[in-house]
Amino acid sequence: MAQDHPTIPLDVLARRFVRFAEQEAEPAFSPLYARLCRSIATDPDVLVLAAETPPSQPAPNLLLGAVHYLLLKGVDDPLAAFYPSLSSSPDPGEASPAFHRFCLEYAQDIRELLLTRRVQTNEVARSACLLPMFELVARQGGGIPLSLIEIGASAGLNLLWDRYGYDYANGRRCGVADSPLQIPCDLKGDLLPPLPTSLPEIAFRLGIDLYPLDISDDDAVLWLRALIWPEHHERVERLQQALEIARAQRPTVLAGDALNLLPEVIAEAPPETTLCIFHSLTLYQFSAEQRERLTSLLLEFSRQRPIFRIAFEKIRGADPPQLCLFSYIQGTETARVLADCSAHGRWLEWLV
Repeated sequence: MAQDHPTIPLDVLARRFVRFAEQEAEPAFSPLYARLCRSIATDPDVLVLAAETPPSQPAPNLLLGAVHYLLLKGVDDPLAAFYPSLSSSPDPGEASPAFHRFCLEYAQDIRELLLTRRVQTNEVARSACLLPMFELVARQGGGIPLSLIEIGASAGLNLLWDRYGYDYANGRRCGVADSPLQIPCDLKGDLLPPLPTSLPEIAFRLGIDLYPLDISDDDAVLWLRALIWPEHHERVERLQQALEIARAQRPTVLAGDALNLLPEVIAEAPPETTLCIFHSLTLYQFSAEQRERLTSLLLEFSRQRPIFRIAFEKIRGADPPQLCLFSYIQGTETARVLADCSAHGRWLEWLV
């Protein structure tokens, strides 16, 4: 498959793999990916392959996901012995030589995945961090039902946050007590987030994604599975539980550019509801111009009705991600950073 985008300079790419190892894989406990990424950073052959990644995509996540996908799909290779997701007693030795050889042997398969797939980790545990934000929006909206629009919805699993149960420890439980999916989330710091006694009512929900994942497509589900890091068995279990709920609820996710679709979707949201747009670790794929267009669009529509936007993002490159609430009222924007949180929803620290 021909490449239709400029390649990333290898020295830039090498630094991204080192940063991924130090700032993402190690803090979130993936010893395998931390070791592999440090090795990839000094491996010109694998870096050349990773450089096929489209500029809007994070190369470490996409390359590691592509290799994991091929192994999960059934490629019989000794590399699988190093993956806790594929071996009951993974080899504790050095996986880098096996990874190097695998990438060269299956370079064409990996290249095709890099060019056709996207990092769409539908990490459902993020709902535990988003829940206090939805509660806050509901309060600010006067308790009337919410209209939800998610940008970068992937398979739409986080659109169904009101179908899950939540455990914030020390007896702090929220949500659906008998849901098959119960999400744990540690609370850090001295401040408690605004946890609801009963979940806000939702009148309308819809997702937008450039390439929505069809949960009835086994291959699409396998790709979601491959994006979960090999050591994270509990994330796999949560994904499976969330998929069961989603197959019963069938959230609507439109295919297309959010900046093009938002006007008609906003117009579709019932006027007597509180309009809430949200996204999680999505805006890094937007250019600066696209971010400005999003703000301009919401400011314009706010002249007709108030709009709230919840951003679960690495704001200005911050690490860890932060939760920010934007309010758009009568053409004016206000923004408040309210919390730090784990990218995978493991913990939340309320700041105000």
